[in-house]
Amino acid sequence: MDESLYNKLTELGFPLFHNKEPRDANGTLAEMAKSTDLRLWEGFPVVLANSAEKGLLDYGDAKRLLDDNRDKNNLDRLAAMSLALYKNLSLKFYWTKKLQEKLPAGSGGLLKEYLAKLKDAADFKVGEKTMSPARLKNVFNNYYKQASSGLSDLLSTKEQFGLEFAMSQVFSPKQKELFLKKLHNEKLNKTEREYYSRVVRKKVQALANSELNNLAQKLMRY
Repeated sequence: MDESLYNKLTELGFPLFHNKEPRDANGTLAEMAKSTDLRLWEGFPVVLANSAEKGLLDYGDAKRLLDDNRDKNNLDRLAAMSLALYKNLSLKFYWTKKLQEKLPAGSGGLLKEYLAKLKDAADFKVGEKTMSPARLKNVFNNYYKQASSGLSDLLSTKEQFGLEFAMSQVFSPKQKELFLKKLHNEKLNKTEREYYSRVVRKKVQALANSELNNLAQKLMRY
């Protein structure tokens, strides 16, 4: 395994080594599907979630980078496994529905099979590898929590993902990125500052309005 793959994984939420290279999410996911390293397959849901949340994922591009049909099938199986894992953990992301639509016909049955195995805590096969539900959940919880936007110190994992989902309903990926940058006092360039002031700040002001918040809470009770 090329060390550059391990380096890229760090920035995409699966830090086996210190990362010094630029991100290439689609290429990294393709390389993981080609890999014979079980650790990387166990970490695939982590990298997939982080790539999509950061707006770096193009599943079609990742698949086009693979020439071997076996590798393409493994990529689809790993994606289906990841979707089943998110559902088993009661996590909702805005991009999962679109990703599922890009999987081959019949993948719904495979997803249900994986989900059933996860619920029963029973080992299952992905390609030629045997996956452990316990290890998958531990790897995901440990690494994704570390790779979160610095909110894990304040929120439980489930609450954190609930916040991520809520934010995705209000902000586009770029707007959410600027919101978090501003929250963490990170420096914005001139274009980012202008866009934040013109668009994102108005949404933040609306969200902070106590009267609007109270009305939203009342509607949620109906």
